[in-house]
Amino acid sequence: MKNIWQVQDAKARFSEFLNSCLSDGPQVVTRRGFEAAVLVPMEEWRKLNETARPSLKSLLLTEEYKVDLEIPPRGKLSRREIPSL
Repeated sequence: MKNIWQVQDAKARFSEFLNSCLSDGPQVVTRRGFEAAVLVPMEEWRKLNETARPSLKSLLLTEEYKVDLEIPPRGKLSRREIPSL
């Protein structure tokens, strides 16, 4: 079972690379000796997306996290005095 591919091998033998992914699971692609990417079967990708944590933006936009903030009217806030030099 080969699951680590150099980028040039993955490009040159893409069909084999894809078939290995489908039969053996995720395949890692390296570039200059460092892990750069992973090819995963579509079914596994969907499972990962379903269980992924939501983004901060999507969390903040949900009803569960909405709160009413008391914002004082403009000009009513006291400001800290800046010490003179």
